[in-house]
Amino acid sequence: MGLEISLGGLAVGLLIGFTGMGGGFLMTPMLILLFGVHPSVAVGTDLVYASITKFVGAWQHWRQGTVDLRVVKVLAAGSVPGAVAGAVGVQIFHGWFGPGFEGIMSRVLGVAFLVVSAVLLLRAAIPGPGGGSGEVSRPAAWKLVTLGVVGGGIVGLTSVGSGSLFIALLTFLYPVSASRLVGTDIAHAFLVSAVAGLVHFAAGTVDLPLVGWLLLGSLPGIVLGSRLSKRVPDRIVRLGLTVMLAVSGLKLL
Repeated sequence: MGLEISLGGLAVGLLIGFTGMGGGFLMTPMLILLFGVHPSVAVGTDLVYASITKFVGAWQHWRQGTVDLRVVKVLAAGSVPGAVAGAVGVQIFHGWFGPGFEGIMSRVLGVAFLVVSAVLLLRAAIPGPGGGSGEVSRPAAWKLVTLGVVGGGIVGLTSVGSGSLFIALLTFLYPVSASRLVGTDIAHAFLVSAVAGLVHFAAGTVDLPLVGWLLLGSLPGIVLGSRLSKRVPDRIVRLGLTVMLAVSGLKLL
């Protein structure tokens, strides 16, 4: 089983390298649908896995100077408490509903995947972010905090959206250069994933050996995907990811 999981991690890592997204909303359904992992454990395991991979990306973007720390701090003021609330909510709901909660969780994940896929389609329909040549006003703090609370809650509850959902919404709010947008999003996503992952780890819904097998395949995949990204049309890969997300959501429902 370990080899199959690593190969799955390799496939997800390639897609992350191609597009900069795809980890959360592909990894969780893969664990549930292909490997039979319970939804609550899949969410916790994916959050810990994501925090490790996003740390590497955040560090690289920090070195490149493509992280807007002010935006990260304001977003985190809402998203970190939201992520904690979502992660704690998983444990509370599990206590309320018992074994039946796994079925409820699958439906919640399905709805979340469909919502994120709809947001990504909206993002694809609007012009891309600006080239970064001029000064762009940062969004109002209340908008970023509100986005953080809602998005952080979704991440803590489902592990979905720490990168894809936030970057899709930031495209509407903060039209800066693509590299600065991605760098800011990854740095923020690391914070949210790490906090929510710690809560899940404390609650016992993280499979650490599974995290290790996933990293074994996905880290080389990310490196390889990044090198091959110039040869594959980005729009085609992103469209494929969105379709896969929507199909996964429908299947989980």
